[in-house]
Amino acid sequence: MSSGGEDWKALRKRFNPGFAPQHLMTLLPSIVETATIFINHLDSFARNMEEFSLQSLATNLTFDVIGKLVLDNDMGAQRSRPSEFMRVFHELIQTFTSEQIDLPWWCTPRLEWKRSCLAKQVRSTLETIIRDAYAERNEDTKPCSILSMSLQDVDDLSPDIMDVTCDQLSSFLFAGHDTTSTTIAWVIYELSRTPHALRAVRAELDEIFSPDSSPAAGASHLLVPGGEQLVHRMSYASAVIKEMLRLWPPGATARMTKPGDGLKITLRTSEDSSGTERWLQDDIADKIPAGAWRAFERDPCNCIGQELATIEARIVIELAARRYDFTKVGLGAVTLDNSTDKAGDV
Repeated sequence: MSSGGEDWKALRKRFNPGFAPQHLMTLLPSIVETATIFINHLDSFARNMEEFSLQSLATNLTFDVIGKLVLDNDMGAQRSRPSEFMRVFHELIQTFTSEQIDLPWWCTPRLEWKRSCLAKQVRSTLETIIRDAYAERNEDTKPCSILSMSLQDVDDLSPDIMDVTCDQLSSFLFAGHDTTSTTIAWVIYELSRTPHALRAVRAELDEIFSPDSSPAAGASHLLVPGGEQLVHRMSYASAVIKEMLRLWPPGATARMTKPGDGLKITLRTSEDSSGTERWLQDDIADKIPAGAWRAFERDPCNCIGQELATIEARIVIELAARRYDFTKVGLGAVTLDNSTDKAGDV
């Protein structure tokens, strides 16, 4: 994540083919299979009328998607008993959530020792996965994982290549799981409190796929030849995702500007309100400048995983938006005014 210059260019060149939209679509069956497990969990909570953490479910979903598509490895994050790697990785993440995180290392030696041991275990497992992928990289038995594609032109798996690849995989796991799962949670929350947008999404899905909202029907439409084209046709759902990323960007960048004179010029008055339709305007005067939306930052150093994140979110919308009526409980719960079709925070 901290590479620059020629080092960054070489790394980006290695991993770009795996994250290319056309390659990700060859892995669509894996995304659908993993998302179906997510839907099964939602079904269970709906049947039992249980409250649950959507963020936690979405996080586990995203871990499984990254595991399958990037590593060609079953994380088992959505199972009651996840894989050993998943257990260790979760435990490692927890060491960074302590209130003591800002203290010098010598004030928390036990925590530092635990973090070091867990990091070594994660590193060791990633090295094993990389060696296996390198050994099998030229086999044509199934679609290549993103890791396998990054190793296609590697003639020698040197210690330097191993270290750099481990670092990149760690970045994909650490940064990718949280941002994508947060986006999914925000999308579902905003749809639950914006009835007109939910109706528009459902109408679009009925038109593109079929009125049958069952998981089996949704999966079958996506898995037939040409199913990837149906995903690209989800223009309103894509606009919802784009608007949520504008309002609630899960990953922000440091922004520095020159000191000004304090004058603030407001170009638009709806920047703080949800307005999916802003991304569907045909009128040139109303169109948003291309550089104004920077949820994944801008070329050339934009987020390499942005296409994967939005595909995953669209699949979740296709499978879940018509099947459930979500209701937020606790902080952020809303009341709907049916006469105005607006939601108000409680």
